[in-house]
Amino acid sequence: MNWDQIEGEWKQFRGAIREKWAKLTDDDLDLISGKKERLLGKIQSHYGYKKEAAETELNEFISSIKHDSAKITKN
Repeated sequence: MNWDQIEGEWKQFRGAIREKWAKLTDDDLDLISGKKERLLGKIQSHYGYKKEAAETELNEFISSIKHDSAKITKN
């Protein structure tokens, strides 16, 4: 799975992203609108991560979605 797929199906991925990063609000997710850099910025600001740590965590999350499609929930 690549980011283009996630961006294209953002509404389906919102639940899984919210489950992973519970500090993100619905307003945050609306503003992110499937944009990877926006999501990274919100993860950094809400969790105090450096950019590299946020990227690593996001990449691990994307990789886990590849192996566990059950994480994708519809809102």
